Amino acid sequence: MTYTIDRTITDASFEEVDARARKALMDGGFGVLTEIDVKATMKKKLDKDMDDYRILGACNPGMAWQAIGMEPRIGAMLPCNVILRSVDGGVMVSAVDPVASMAAIENEDLPNVAGQVRDMLEKVVAAI
Repeated sequence: MTYTIDRTITDASFEEVDARARKALMDGGFGVLTEIDVKATMKKKLDKDMDDYRILGACNPGMAWQAIGMEPRIGAMLPCNVILRSVDGGVMVSAVDPVASMAAIENEDLPNVAGQVRDMLEKVVAAI
C-alpha cells in the first residue's frame, strides 16, 4: 500500500510550487499549521547540504474535530503532512494518505473520515 499522494511539478520553481501548494490547501479547506524547512534545519544542525525539502503541516479543522471525537489519541497522527522536495526535473509534492497512516488504529469509524480527508488531499495535490 502506498502511503502518499504524489505529483511532480515540472513547470515551476520550488518557491512557486510552495505558493501554489499553500493556495490549493487553503482552497481545499486546509490551513498550514506548521512548516519545517528541512534543508535549513539539516544545514544548521548537522552542517549537511541537501536539496530543497519543506514539510507543511496541514489541517482541516472540521475533519480534525471529527477524528479527535472518535479517537482522542489521533492527535499523534495530525496534522496531515504535505512535503515539497526538489527532484530531477521539478518539484515533487507528496501528501500523506490518511487511510494508510491510520490503518493501524483499531477504530471502525475512523476509515470513513480518513477516506474523506484523502479525497480532499487528492484534489489539493491535483490543483497544485
